[in-house]
Amino acid sequence: MNSSFQILIRSPKFLIGAITFLLMLAFVTIYPLINTSDPTEMVALAFQPPSAELLLGSDNFGRDLFLELVHGIKTSIFVGLVAGLSATIIGLIIGLSAGYIGGVVDDILTAVTNIFIVIPSFIVLILISVSIDSRSTLITAIVIGITSWPWTARAVRAQTSSLRNRDHVNIAKISGHSTPRIITFEILPYIMSYVVMAFVLQTASGILSEASISMLGLGPYNTISLGIIMNWALTFEAPVSGAWWAFIPAAISIAIITFSLYLMNTGMDEIFNPKIRS
Repeated sequence: MNSSFQILIRSPKFLIGAITFLLMLAFVTIYPLINTSDPTEMVALAFQPPSAELLLGSDNFGRDLFLELVHGIKTSIFVGLVAGLSATIIGLIIGLSAGYIGGVVDDILTAVTNIFIVIPSFIVLILISVSIDSRSTLITAIVIGITSWPWTARAVRAQTSSLRNRDHVNIAKISGHSTPRIITFEILPYIMSYVVMAFVLQTASGILSEASISMLGLGPYNTISLGIIMNWALTFEAPVSGAWWAFIPAAISIAIITFSLYLMNTGMDEIFNPKIRS
């Protein structure tokens, strides 16, 4: 484990991705503590271009876009992390249960997983979002999470199936350990590296999903996110008006966040995937 970590921190891809993501997270966490202004306060005319006073200009409501962007990045990262955690936990529970227990339980859980895989998750996400009356940031994140777990479940099931007949697992069975204990202490540690990579990918997917549904007007209410900023820009025809500052910074922020997470995942995959590492 220590040698893998030492190799991991020497991975340029992982380091670049991790440093980029952590710096952005630190900035959007600290800046609102320094600048306590309300991001929804009108401070200028609509679509005022960038200037010394307004670094990214103003949006269609005359609000400071830089301050909105900071709060939007913070919200989007929160949604991504909660969605990633939810999807990873659900996929992990279903995958471990199906892969270790097997039999009828495996057949049922695999069938449910395949159904969710066949049905486009984005369509399900839209239908659920439309049916919910009150969409808070937390609720939106959880809804994204419960629609994006199938691929994690399938991969975890495959790895668990290959581990359940290993010698150390059979010894634990003979010793009389319970199923939850065997799964937790004899199987989970061997797939933990994959679980971390799955969480990183699910987080990136959650950020993109939030941006997508928010651009359609189905995102969280009473908050600011990167998707909502782009929705406002499209609704009030910022591209037609030539107000590039109303949507380009938000789009670039989404690209930077997701790319940094994908870099982290690629770096971890090069370390923990035996085929690539060899």
